[in-house]
Amino acid sequence: MGDNPGMNWNFTKMHGAGNDFVVLDGVRQTIDMTPERARALGDRHFGIGADQILLVERATRPDADFRYRIFNSDGSEVEHCGNGARCFVRFVHEQGLSDRNPLRAEIATGILVLDEGDDEQVTVEMGSTRFDPAALPFDTAGLASQRQGEDTLWELELDTPAGVPAKVLLSAVAISNPHAVQVVDNVDTAPVAVQGPLIETHPRFARRVNAGFMQVVDRHNIRLRVFERGA
Repeated sequence: MGDNPGMNWNFTKMHGAGNDFVVLDGVRQTIDMTPERARALGDRHFGIGADQILLVERATRPDADFRYRIFNSDGSEVEHCGNGARCFVRFVHEQGLSDRNPLRAEIATGILVLDEGDDEQVTVEMGSTRFDPAALPFDTAGLASQRQGEDTLWELELDTPAGVPAKVLLSAVAISNPHAVQVVDNVDTAPVAVQGPLIETHPRFARRVNAGFMQVVDRHNIRLRVFERGA
């Protein structure tokens, strides 16, 4: 494929909640994934096209069944993807790599427990959520803040064009991977395309961040749009 002639691999195209993935079996075929190759696969014009590349490998730790690696379409390797994890366990079962259920997947930050039910629904045990800027990491030194319940909102200034709010209030949320979430009135009209990349690449996020736009529907439901890091 292009400048990567060694990429003669079998793959499966999958999606979860609109996130689309190229899924590769690194157990039964040898795959040397590099940032350049991940970018080539993820390219929607000259490659296959995907938000992320998911790689199934043999586990490197005794308490895991497989290793689960995730590469964004920009070539960067990241810690975790929940929608990808659902596709991961379905792929492992459908490809006959294992019939074990639940499945324990090794990721960069620990172990995920994945359970595929009889109704074909997949449950992912995501681990504990931390509202801790240091876990992202997010440099909050000198930023104005305000308490909201048990959470702290941080005021971040963005270099936005005229007509788009330049200041946003963000909550730091770590669920194996980093999220900066703001509350908006309506996710359909939120300036995701403008503010999203500015938040993702803001220098206060040393490893970049997923920018979330959350609309509270009621006490039990929310709507969420995410500008994904590296995608």
